[in-house]
Amino acid sequence: MKISFENPDKVNGLLTLTVEEADYKENVEKTLKSYRKKANIPGFRPGQVPMSLVKRQFGASVKMDEINKFVGEQIYKYVQDNKIQMLGEPLPSEKQERQDLENESTFTFVFDIAVAPEFKVSLTGRDKIDYYTITVDDKLIDQQVEMFTSRMGSYEKAESYEDNDILKGDLRELDENGNTKEEGITVEAASVMPSYIKVEEQKNLFNGAKVGDIITFNPKKAYPENDAEIASLLKIDREAAKEANADFSFQVTEISRFKKHAIDQELFDQTFGEGEVKDEKAFREKIAEGLKEQLQADQDFKFIQDVRAHCEKKVGKLEFPDALLKRIMLNSNQDKGEKFVEDNYENSIKELKWHLIKEQLVAAQNIKIDDADIKETAMEAARAQFAQYGMTNIPEEYLENYANEILKQKNSADALVDRSIDRKLSAVLKTVVKLNQKEVSVEDFNKMMSE
Repeated sequence: MKISFENPDKVNGLLTLTVEEADYKENVEKTLKSYRKKANIPGFRPGQVPMSLVKRQFGASVKMDEINKFVGEQIYKYVQDNKIQMLGEPLPSEKQERQDLENESTFTFVFDIAVAPEFKVSLTGRDKIDYYTITVDDKLIDQQVEMFTSRMGSYEKAESYEDNDILKGDLRELDENGNTKEEGITVEAASVMPSYIKVEEQKNLFNGAKVGDIITFNPKKAYPENDAEIASLLKIDREAAKEANADFSFQVTEISRFKKHAIDQELFDQTFGEGEVKDEKAFREKIAEGLKEQLQADQDFKFIQDVRAHCEKKVGKLEFPDALLKRIMLNSNQDKGEKFVEDNYENSIKELKWHLIKEQLVAAQNIKIDDADIKETAMEAARAQFAQYGMTNIPEEYLENYANEILKQKNSADALVDRSIDRKLSAVLKTVVKLNQKEVSVEDFNKMMSE
């Protein structure tokens, strides 16, 4: 076997591999012997098929498979041994000559290899990068208190309707004279939330309604272009809802009003655990602590984005083997075609540039990721998800079970690894660069992130 590599412009590589019979012959014979043991050919007992027949039937395909396997192994070994930073997969070169795999014994394969551009990037205390700390003020704490009291709130009976109340009652379809239609649509104990009605004229019909009142309204006019809402209210299918143009009477049988939970010991215990908080002042302080922990991940994410922008500016424009990378991208997305490649190539190169920069930063700081890091990242994701719903008092065992479920999802594996790297990289780089500390409101922070 002979192998050579040309890299004249530093980003386009040409790898030539010559394979001789001695490189694959032994494996071909070994595979054919295995085939012979298993071959089921009429007229011969298992294991007794003549080798000449096995070679005639399977020889060419086995030879092809073994050559392809050998070539793949040698390419990646050469790339690794020679520390070639290959981008994507090697592609058969346009310089490749036709090979007769069935009749020849020596073969020459030529591959185009995309090589990463050479550059150096490093960060020191001379690099100044913004670090935004989100201010946990009374407004933000008030929003959390509002969420906790709402989450533990309950419905109580009311005598007259106010905005956001839920009305229950009996719905009856009316005829053109305003009378109950014989064999018309009837729904008992139907629920209506007038505040969700988009048309003011129909919504206002419910103003001041009391238990026992009868209100005449038109669902089609109340929910224009929302057949799903009409179907749900009238307990009919979507097709029938399209034709439901009649007025309906609605006799109110019950009015329910949502009441937030009082800020009391029960709320404290349910939110943070029994006895953890004794008064409203401590409750708000505990909320502030939790917010700071939750917001830390967002702050660090923004920091990594600013590190990225800073490093990309330091590195400047990089030269990539565009034509070859587009071929590689097309080869990986054959079902999407050339337009997909052209539309997405520029963004793909931006991400590739950051990936190469981050590789150097990670190597410089000797950052390693293991299963424990990925597990902790999954735990962090679980905590954040529960925290979004105001659930802060989740037992560690439950969090761990939830994290394990996240880890089982194959499509989340790469994201968890990337997030684990970012967490460690952020922690280290905050001690390496000079931080330009800035305080910012959550509204301004979110505005920055959206931009």
